[in-house]
Amino acid sequence: MPQTADDMGAVAVRTWCSLALEALGREREAIDAINVYPVADGDTGTNLYLTVESATQAVEAVFAAHETGTTVPVAADAVRAMAHGALIGARGNSGTILAQLLRGMAGVLADGHDADHLRRALTRAAASARQAVAHPVEGTVLTVATAAAEAAGRAADDAGTAAVARAAYEGARTALEATPGQLAVLGRAGVVDAGGRGLVTVLGALVEAVSGRAPERTYVAVPAAVVPVPQDCAEGGPAFEVIYLLEATDNAVDRLRARLDRLGDSLVVVGGDGLWNVHVHVDDAGAAVEAGVEAGRPYRIRITHFGADRVHPHTEPVQRAVVVVVPGDGLRGLCKEAGATTVLARPGEPPASGELVDAIRRAHAREVVLLPNDAELRHTAAAAAEQARAEGVRVALIPTRAAVQGIAALAVHEPDRSFDEDVVAMTAAAGATRYAELAVAERQSWTMAGICQADDILGLIDGDVAVIGEDVPETARNVLDRMLAAGGELVTLVLGEDVPDSLADELEEHVREGYLAVDTVVYRGGLQCAPLLIGVE
Repeated sequence: MPQTADDMGAVAVRTWCSLALEALGREREAIDAINVYPVADGDTGTNLYLTVESATQAVEAVFAAHETGTTVPVAADAVRAMAHGALIGARGNSGTILAQLLRGMAGVLADGHDADHLRRALTRAAASARQAVAHPVEGTVLTVATAAAEAAGRAADDAGTAAVARAAYEGARTALEATPGQLAVLGRAGVVDAGGRGLVTVLGALVEAVSGRAPERTYVAVPAAVVPVPQDCAEGGPAFEVIYLLEATDNAVDRLRARLDRLGDSLVVVGGDGLWNVHVHVDDAGAAVEAGVEAGRPYRIRITHFGADRVHPHTEPVQRAVVVVVPGDGLRGLCKEAGATTVLARPGEPPASGELVDAIRRAHAREVVLLPNDAELRHTAAAAAEQARAEGVRVALIPTRAAVQGIAALAVHEPDRSFDEDVVAMTAAAGATRYAELAVAERQSWTMAGICQADDILGLIDGDVAVIGEDVPETARNVLDRMLAAGGELVTLVLGEDVPDSLADELEEHVREGYLAVDTVVYRGGLQCAPLLIGVE
């Protein structure tokens, strides 16, 4: 019997996470099997399991930090860890909503963990989850969460935490049984909402955590093993699911929501305090990632193609090319060896849209992946892509903002697989690559890293000045240390024309001595604006 208490203290939170993970592990396949909304991709149970797994790991880490002492973590630490873990590990539409539900609960339970706080936590959770979804739909997990909160609110004033939790569970289960009558697609399939069923499972684990007794688990639905996925659920709609974590301000996220809402559907943005989890279904995955780049710093980008049969089906292999903008002759040769058509961006002379269109025409391909490799070229590249599409060429624009991101994308390019799958892989590789460059300050000016003087060496990370140094080697080492502090497996160095090979040797040794299992690859960029380009992936 797990250790329990009739409150939502730290031990109860830990037990809840553990029991929820165990329960979702048992029911994962059954929940996957009834997943028909919003996309019949059969992964709701898996996504919920992975989200709770991340929450559980975060809570366990808090307890591990107290193992050397005689005390356990306070409840506030445990619930905040649970919410943060769910946020950074949220998967899919349902997992993202569950992360917001847990975050809403944590905001109340951090201040108290008695029955009244649990009641209010469930109410806050349901409200915050609805606010996070761009277009709430009844008959989904949102409906089930609201019913749970309302049932908890009707529990007797003197009810204990276990009684409130059980009331929430029963209210959620009743609402779940009604979902086929609220959402037509569920009614046609003869199933309850998969996300709602997952939430009932999580609430059942909560009951067991605070009472020591597991509630009866029964569901009014066709047995999962024999539920057919209706064809009208499996076809149509956007082609890609895009998910990423985002560091951004509240105002930037408000603008991001509006932009993504125009691009696609199933939009859910959860989080706060500068960290967000963004989920959306779109046809243009690159545009969704670019929107995140303009809002802040996206990372842990995950792009899933829903299936080639949903959009742009191809039964025969098609000719494909990659057009890439490069900042120097050295990278031009490298990209040509990889089979790409190149456009040279000379120092101070960015290519015009006409040059990019000419390069697309030179590629003589029906399908083209365009890598601009410069944030300032995104509108130019978009215009070129639109013109090429008007000429009958299928163009995917991946919003690479630096040459090292383009190298990463080109490295995973496989022309033999489907166009959509290739674009997904290349976009993900580019998005997973942080970039930096060294530049020489032309004059005294204020930067994000302080005031620089003329001829200072500036280290720019993801486009912002992060380091000011007196020489290239020192600045490069500091930039690498900052980038690798967040982890990494591969460092890419692109040396400018006048940079000696000894710098590459020095930086390779610095990485080798300070960061185990991190590899380094070096390229000669030739004449380029920056003496050194750095990529970390």
